Amino acid sequence: MTARALAFVLLSLVAVRPLAAQPYTARRTGDVVQLEDARTHTVVSIVPSVGNMAFEMRVNGTDILWWPFPSVDAFKANPAMSGVPFVGPWANRLDEQAFYANGKRYAFDMGLGNVRGAIPIHGFLTTNPYWTLVETRADRGSAWATSRLDFSRQPAWMKQFPFAHTIDMTYRLQGGVLEVATTIHNLSAEPMPVAIGYHPYFRLGDSRRDEWTIAVSARTHWRLAPNKLPTGETEPIERLFRDPRAAALKDYELDDVFGDLVRDASGRAVMSLKGAVQRVDVAFGPNWRAAVVWAPKPNAPGQDRNFVCFEPMAGITNAMNLAQKGMYNELQSIAPGGTWRESFWIRPSGF
Repeated sequence: MTARALAFVLLSLVAVRPLAAQPYTARRTGDVVQLEDARTHTVVSIVPSVGNMAFEMRVNGTDILWWPFPSVDAFKANPAMSGVPFVGPWANRLDEQAFYANGKRYAFDMGLGNVRGAIPIHGFLTTNPYWTLVETRADRGSAWATSRLDFSRQPAWMKQFPFAHTIDMTYRLQGGVLEVATTIHNLSAEPMPVAIGYHPYFRLGDSRRDEWTIAVSARTHWRLAPNKLPTGETEPIERLFRDPRAAALKDYELDDVFGDLVRDASGRAVMSLKGAVQRVDVAFGPNWRAAVVWAPKPNAPGQDRNFVCFEPMAGITNAMNLAQKGMYNELQSIAPGGTWRESFWIRPSGF
């Protein structure tokens, strides 16, 4: 065979050889964005118009997120905490209808209606409709969707928390692992306190709540008053859990705050939920300084509360106000014109 003939045969083989299928896809259908990893049979669904909330993460057909709605339309009609909600401009509870920043007290205008209760909880951003989808893409390495929230465009928000800023949130699916990345740009002229968090709801399909075990990678348990606010006192985590690496959930009803997180060589702290075979690991990046674990028991027969929340938090509950009182020294802030960023990762296995 001549060299020319051999070259022709090789080119023909290349021409007919099918290219490897693209493993990742990202698509938008109406209000829903879906990220898919074909290799691990994982599909993540997000609704940017309802708090940019991821509401499903299906692995081989099993959803690892708790989302008690029959449809997206039902969810939009009466949105509530579920899936992977963002909470800000503060996470969890405050001890008064005000917060402190840079030595100043900022009282809420309760007449606006976006802050409620004597103990305001979880800010007012969770189900807001103002996120803008910036990018939905996939390549051979991952699929992702980025949305942006411009806080300063909402006068009622600025009245309550007068720090102009933008928030970028990126969901990235890669190798069956979902990364949730958050970037905050401080556009104001003063340092901005960072007290945000997430409140993701996890569940397993091979067993029920009282058969699950959890692992909490922390050294410190913050003692709480009856109103669930930290007293300022801490204790070793072993005072709460006999074994924090394998706590049987049937023995506990939790709404607890943890600090001094135990981190691996990359700076991540991993919280785990384990069933018969299935498992969900949640890894917190270094700027998530605290964790809340919420695992309530049913209040009534048949009530679906089969979930565990591992909540990444930039600071403990009531961080801004405790810092003002000199009772908390890990409150983070963003310099004027500066940026804060961090991620957490959701890794399912055994599905």
